Amino acid sequence: MNRNILITGANGQLGSELRCIADNYSNFIFFFTDIDTLDLTNKDAVSNYVEDNKIHYIVNCAAYTAVDKAEDDADLCYKINVDAVKNIANAARSKAKAKVIHISTDYVFDGEGNRPYKETDNTNPQSVYGKSKREGEEALLDSNPDSIIIRTAWLYSSFGNNFVKTMLRLSKEREELNVVADQKGTPTYAADLAKAILDIVEYSERNNNFASGIYHYSNEGETTWFDFTNEIVKQAGITTCKINPISTDQYPVKAKRPQYSVLDKTKIRDTFNIDVPEWRESLKRAIRSMQ
Repeated sequence: MNRNILITGANGQLGSELRCIADNYSNFIFFFTDIDTLDLTNKDAVSNYVEDNKIHYIVNCAAYTAVDKAEDDADLCYKINVDAVKNIANAARSKAKAKVIHISTDYVFDGEGNRPYKETDNTNPQSVYGKSKREGEEALLDSNPDSIIIRTAWLYSSFGNNFVKTMLRLSKEREELNVVADQKGTPTYAADLAKAILDIVEYSERNNNFASGIYHYSNEGETTWFDFTNEIVKQAGITTCKINPISTDQYPVKAKRPQYSVLDKTKIRDTFNIDVPEWRESLKRAIRSMQ
C-alpha cells in the first residue's frame, strides 16, 4: 500500500533536496507544500489538509531560520517554530494518526561543551532562534510523543541561501575574506539529510516500527568555519582569494552562536542503520552539483 507523505517547507534547502530524491521512493506519494499552499500557523488549514489527503507521515522542514533577524522578530519566529509545530502535532494525532518527523537544530545547546553532543545532553539555547526551536521540540513531544525529532547543524545545499554558496560567491569577488576560526561544528549536506529522513520512513514501514525520540544528524568529522571555507575554495579550485582566521569577537552578530556544536550520530546510525558520510566527501558532491 502506498503511504502519503507531507513535506512542509518544501521550497527550502531540505525540502528541495527531498523533492529531488522523491522518485527513488516509489512506495510513497509525496505532497509538497510551502507557505503559498499551506499556512502552518492556521490550525484548521493544517488539520483539514492532513485529513483530506489521508497523510501517513509529516516531515516538517518549515522553520524560521534567520538567526540574527529573530532577535528583533521574536513573535514571527515563535509563530513558525512553535505554534506551527503544535498545529502539525495536533493534526497528526487527532485527524490521521500520522507520524511526525520534525527538523531541529544544534542551537538548542549553549555550545559550552567539548565533546560531541548526545541527544540526552541538557539543552540551554542562547538565542531567540535556539529558544524557539527548543520550545518547538517540547511542544511536539507534549502533544504527540510518538514523533521523531532530528537535530542538524550547518546545513547547506545547492538550493537556497547558505554558507557554502556565499563563500563561493565572495571568494570569486574578493581578494581576501575574514572567517571565524574559533567556532567548531560539522557541516551537513542537505541531500544527505534528505536521504536519511526517507530511509527512516522506509525503515519504519519495513519493520512496522516507528522508533520515536530525538536524534542527531550532521555529516561526520568536525571543523571550524575558517577551515570549512578553506576546503570550499580548495574544492572549487579558487586560488585568487586569501582566507584569514578571525575570532568570534571580531565578527559581532546579534544572536549568540554555539562555540562548539558537534553532534554525536551514534543513535541514528545504530537505530536505523543510517550511513553518515564524512563532511569533505559530501562537500565535494555538493560543489559538483553547484558548478
